[in-house]
Amino acid sequence: MSKQLKVYCKNIEEYIDINGGDSLLDIYRKIANRIPFNPVCARVNYKAEDLSYAVFHPKMVEFLPVTSASGTRTYVRSLCMMLYKAVAECFPGKKLCIEHSISNGYFCRINDGWVPDESNVNTLKNKMTEYVEADIPFERKERLTKDVIEIFRHQSLDDKVLLLETLNELYTTYYRLGDICDSYYGQLVPSTSYLKVFDLIPYKDGFLLMPFDKNDIGKPAKFVSQEKMFRAFTEYLEFNKIVGINNVGELNKAVEENRSAMAINVSEAMHNKKIATISDEITARYRQGGAKVVLIAGPSSSGKTTFTKRLAIQLMTNLIEPQLISLDDYFVDRHHTPRDEDGEYDYESLYALNLDLFNSHLNALLRGEEVELPYYNFSTGTSEFRGNRIRLKPNSILLIEGIHGLNPELTKAVEQKMKYLIYVSALTTISIDDHNWIPTTDNRLLRRIIRDHKYRGASAMDTIRRWPSVRRGEEKWIFPYQENADSTFNSSLLFELGVLKNEGEEILRRVPKDVPEFGEASRLRKFLSYFAPVSEKYVPSTSLLREFLGGSSFNY
Repeated sequence: MSKQLKVYCKNIEEYIDINGGDSLLDIYRKIANRIPFNPVCARVNYKAEDLSYAVFHPKMVEFLPVTSASGTRTYVRSLCMMLYKAVAECFPGKKLCIEHSISNGYFCRINDGWVPDESNVNTLKNKMTEYVEADIPFERKERLTKDVIEIFRHQSLDDKVLLLETLNELYTTYYRLGDICDSYYGQLVPSTSYLKVFDLIPYKDGFLLMPFDKNDIGKPAKFVSQEKMFRAFTEYLEFNKIVGINNVGELNKAVEENRSAMAINVSEAMHNKKIATISDEITARYRQGGAKVVLIAGPSSSGKTTFTKRLAIQLMTNLIEPQLISLDDYFVDRHHTPRDEDGEYDYESLYALNLDLFNSHLNALLRGEEVELPYYNFSTGTSEFRGNRIRLKPNSILLIEGIHGLNPELTKAVEQKMKYLIYVSALTTISIDDHNWIPTTDNRLLRRIIRDHKYRGASAMDTIRRWPSVRRGEEKWIFPYQENADSTFNSSLLFELGVLKNEGEEILRRVPKDVPEFGEASRLRKFLSYFAPVSEKYVPSTSLLREFLGGSSFNY
């Protein structure tokens, strides 16, 4: 006879009587009429779990809709496994690689050079629709790692075999869907019937997997052209192939074989080359009478500040004298800052800036006048003037760094030909394996957690709590303008998550278990557990990564 338990359901703020061993899905069915959505996963003591999770002890449970961050990740991962099964069944011997997010979807490629046409893509889509109608269960399994390795080896999932061989874990969790098995960084939905909304669109030399539209979950997401972002991703994926490190298993193997120093040196050289190329393009325009103002934008923790300082050095080698301005210094006094939907200060808003003062200074500088730049005191939340005066010389150029640099509203008084726009973001191109990409947002969040802890007196809990507001601001104020850029700089580094691992894990361990942020901290710790640690001793003092780790030769 099963033991009687009580679990606390956060959705209805009540205790529920259950039998020990009941799954989360069993528990949901007891109260389904009291929850206004169909959950795809749940939080148990703040950690995300799939609905097959069995409860044997008193817990706090919160059921999550597909629109939640954890819910969306669960839905997309499940779509990926369903797609993998369709490829295996429709095109035996073909190897699916899901590379990165782009254009509101996920770019998929068949790795032997085969380019699926519209007919092939429709075949896959129809097969996936059959699976949805068949309501096939996603079965969660756990076995000795050596046995899981053999399962994956039999399915020719060599990338997963290599990863598991470098992790040295005794047991491994994986999922079965019909006759195929796979592993994912996180939980899946109970069955294929949960995945009614999706689309496949032929794109470039592959296709896009489109999940639901965030604004209308009954319809697939709409394609948005992001040609410049796609080119940036593709360039770095080609670079990864040349270096021979495409996924975490290959990175871990490089660390094991003492090749991490070479990976660091080559990655840093790639950054140097790209910055020099952008500098030369700016110089050419400048000498033709344009590009007097260079605007550098990008989302939080993309490395804009270090990029700007390194670009300044390259411009000086081209005999141009850069003058640097940070948009952060043009924040309005804190009590005038707009607030977001949660009532928090919205520093991501364009109108958190003193636009009148900024444009007044910009126009004065372009007329050859001297201005006194403001300084924003983050401790007091006030704008100050400390005697920092600048004037543009005949060979000077303005470098303006801040998240709104690509927004036309910011510099609408400046002729387009006088501006050169750069978008900086950490477009992570290394994958966990062929079916598990690394979200760029996770890379940036880890950078920010470490930086805020080291230099801004903020705990990981503080940064995680603030992150959803930051992300909403990026979606509204930054991402819509990224295709305006003249150049896109990928600030990610092939080796960086191995370097961030040790400090990141330690900081994340300090998040208390009784706060909502514990779940996200646990997820990020699990993510970092895939990486072998990389020593930072080979990371140069000029590296963009030093902006977050410390030890930079630049002043911030």
